[in-house]
Amino acid sequence: MKTISTTPMPESQIDRLESVAETLPDELRHLLTSLAMSLREGDDIVAVGDNETYSPQHAAKKLGMSRTHLYKLLDKGVIPSHRVGRDRRIAAKELFAFAARRDADRRELAERFAHQNETRTGAVEEIADLL
Repeated sequence: MKTISTTPMPESQIDRLESVAETLPDELRHLLTSLAMSLREGDDIVAVGDNETYSPQHAAKKLGMSRTHLYKLLDKGVIPSHRVGRDRRIAAKELFAFAARRDADRRELAERFAHQNETRTGAVEEIADLL
């Protein structure tokens, strides 16, 4: 994986990207619009080759977890991997897909906890109405 740039993209270039997106078919328009939105929000954008793989040690570091925990996820099949000789390798697309699922699950859980009091209050009111 190569790092292209670590400096923020100027707003004028992001505006230009969005204007170009408007001239493209729907599928490409959606892709460029999403890219522009991510750039505006300051998200990291990483280009990875189709055949890019990571060792478990590198993958664990990227995911911010211990190798032991990563190996448990690999053994359960939560993150697909393949063997190269006696070593394991994880495809970059599988690693990033897992990270995206994990982040989505965390956001959903945080949202549920944030609305937990509302749910409890609604349930108590509903039970009170039945009595």
